[in-house]
Amino acid sequence: MNYDYRTIDDVIHSRVRLAIMSFLVTAREAEFVQLKKTLKVSDGNLSTHLKKLEDKSYVAVSKQFIDNKPQTRIAITSTGETAFNAYVEGLAAMLGSDQTKD
Repeated sequence: MNYDYRTIDDVIHSRVRLAIMSFLVTAREAEFVQLKKTLKVSDGNLSTHLKKLEDKSYVAVSKQFIDNKPQTRIAITSTGETAFNAYVEGLAAMLGSDQTKD
């Protein structure tokens, strides 16, 4: 194994944050309500995890009003996409074919 497990991005490694990033890497952006329903998490739980991702600039959160209703949109950033790809590559390296050679 050539990959150092200690370099795993702890911000992404949380189950909920990994699910958020996995969803956004494909969808590019989503409404808060859509993420909440898809991931089956509470408002508070989702907000907490989004804040951690936003603090690392992995996602951008925008708020607006549409027909007098608040709407929160979350989009993956280029920084977030790069971090997610590095995370996935790191896991793949850990799980690579080297594990069967012992």
